[in-house]
Amino acid sequence: MTQLRAVWRLAYLAFYTIWIVAGIMVVSAIKGYNPQYSMKRRRKWARHLLPAIGIDLTIEGTPPEKPCLIMCNHRSYIDPMLILHDVLAYPVSKAEVANWPVLGYGAKVTGILYLKRESVSSRRKTLGAIASTIQQERIPVILYPEGTTFDTDLTGDFKRGGFQLAATEGIDIVPAVLEYGSKDDYWVGDSAFVPHFLKRFSEKRITARLRYGSPISSNDPAILTNETKRWMDQVLASWKTA
Repeated sequence: MTQLRAVWRLAYLAFYTIWIVAGIMVVSAIKGYNPQYSMKRRRKWARHLLPAIGIDLTIEGTPPEKPCLIMCNHRSYIDPMLILHDVLAYPVSKAEVANWPVLGYGAKVTGILYLKRESVSSRRKTLGAIASTIQQERIPVILYPEGTTFDTDLTGDFKRGGFQLAATEGIDIVPAVLEYGSKDDYWVGDSAFVPHFLKRFSEKRITARLRYGSPISSNDPAILTNETKRWMDQVLASWKTA
């Protein structure tokens, strides 16, 4: 029964994603591509799909509406879905996601910035795209400063590039922190998507918690880095002891 539940949820995720993407493609073919429309459809997708596949999400704080750089800790492949539940934004994701069936194409047509983590030139190009998306397109960007997923109680080491960009360009950082009800929900190492999904989504419910902090601004990247990390770690620690 539990395995059947996971298979049904995976199939529903695929078919509902195809339905949303197909609608975006039809509208884009008739009226031209509109990023705001596409992101709103993606928000509808996330708000419907999270409870449909068994995720109970609790949101605390105020999701940002103005252009900013959202910095969040990283636990799982579903992390962006939690933020996109409320925020119209472009996530920054590893380039491999572009090759994921259904989800990769869906991400492309609804707005995403891809990054090849091992490539210096790709990192520089992505930072430029982040600045352009926030300052010119007026769209928030979601960045995971740890660079990969972590299963530690607190955050891992932060990459400095996004904080340097925010300090230089005068971009506000909105810190966000998320946590799941079980460490089994984390997706770390070389675990494949489908086996992990079928294992975890066989559970009746998966709980997730997401909190937004107040905007942080400074022309000093060290201050931005330290303040963001300090806030995230304080929230994570308080959740562990609650």
